[in-house]
Amino acid sequence: MSAGERLRPGDQVDDFLVWEPLHSGGQSTIYRVTGPSDDAPLLMKVPRLRVGDYHEGLIGFETESLILPQLSGTHVPRFVGAGDLRRVPYIVLEQIEGQSVSDWVAKSPLPPEEVAKIGAAIADAIHDLHRQDAVHCDLKPDNVMLRPGGEAVLIDFGFAWHKRFPDLLAEENVHAAGSTPYVSPEQLLGVRGDPRSDVYSLGVILYELATGELPFGIPATEGGVKQRLWMDPEPPLVLARVPPHLQEIILRCLEPEADRRYQSAAHVAFDLRNPGQVLLTARAFKSKQDGLFLQMRRWWRAKVQPMEPPAAVRRPLDDAKVLLVAVDTTHFDDERQPAIQRAARQMLSLSGEYRLVCASVIAGDATGPIDAQALELEHLVRLRNWTEPLGLPPEQLSLHVLVAAQPSGALVEFARRNHVDLIVLGAPRPGQQALGWWRSVASGVTANAHCSVHVVRVPEP
Repeated sequence: MSAGERLRPGDQVDDFLVWEPLHSGGQSTIYRVTGPSDDAPLLMKVPRLRVGDYHEGLIGFETESLILPQLSGTHVPRFVGAGDLRRVPYIVLEQIEGQSVSDWVAKSPLPPEEVAKIGAAIADAIHDLHRQDAVHCDLKPDNVMLRPGGEAVLIDFGFAWHKRFPDLLAEENVHAAGSTPYVSPEQLLGVRGDPRSDVYSLGVILYELATGELPFGIPATEGGVKQRLWMDPEPPLVLARVPPHLQEIILRCLEPEADRRYQSAAHVAFDLRNPGQVLLTARAFKSKQDGLFLQMRRWWRAKVQPMEPPAAVRRPLDDAKVLLVAVDTTHFDDERQPAIQRAARQMLSLSGEYRLVCASVIAGDATGPIDAQALELEHLVRLRNWTEPLGLPPEQLSLHVLVAAQPSGALVEFARRNHVDLIVLGAPRPGQQALGWWRSVASGVTANAHCSVHVVRVPEP
């Protein structure tokens, strides 16, 4: 069977039996298939190879077949196999059960809580992809699935970029800037591989879910597309009931200059899940687009001194850490406290746009909700006092009081849910040594954390 033939139900392609086509797009056709020993639902993606379609179809197929096998986890489809380009080029992958985000866009505008829930799930998936040294470069609602459990799955990696593999699209001088309504400004200038491009596209999706509109519509001309280099979108709250914290998050994602955006999708996920911790700036209360003077000034700057693609993309993900410091707010006179503060300050000095999360765990044995609230407030004030000597900007600091019977388990789960890169906490106090290392909070966190753990020990006198 040649590469140009259309598959039919009943065809056998290598080890896979072809069933009906499920979708036929401009670049590929997707079939339902079954394998010899895989009971899970599978899809076969076959590029549409027509005269003149090489750059648009085959290179994207080669890119996806190169990158997808290198990815793992719940946020990408499981790769099963790929076909020989000389016969029938194909990719077989897991069929994702669930809904496309485009189905949710069709129901927009959504309530802010629903926007935040979906947006945080997408941000989780983006962050997981970036940690695997890949950038999607074509994020849009059609390319995100939501599993029944709520986890987001990114699909269609034909435009993707991977740090360890050749960029076939760039090498062939193919314009690979993704879908027009969702593309970032730097992609329009030929910059590929910057994780913050995916953050921008996430901002467009959030805007669309929250308002039912696209921030820049669907431009029909190159000039219309490039307006995002100097124009700002209509503030979301003008179009729908969007609370200030959500507008702050959306507009920060949509900053035309990548350095002014969130530097990590993990920070977006954190803010979407913790609205009370979002620092509100002028973005949050903006009720109209910038005036003509400001837009003209940006337009003139873009025309006279246009942004130039950098020779090498800076990798901001490594500089945008989430650091969790576990603080024992019940023993402020503890000799470990100054040592933990020094360790935190030293760790922060190594990062760029960090997020410091200070958490205290208190026992969940209050007599009633009023007592519990008073207790949490008291420990929150203590956390605030603990962080004051660090002199941190408020936008990079968040405080949390966790109520739990098992402190180590609460800290580990909190760290996992919020994409923490490093946990800093104190070793057992000298008076606790008799209890044994294995019974301490530090040992429980060290044994079960998904990330690195820095244990601060104070030498005995």
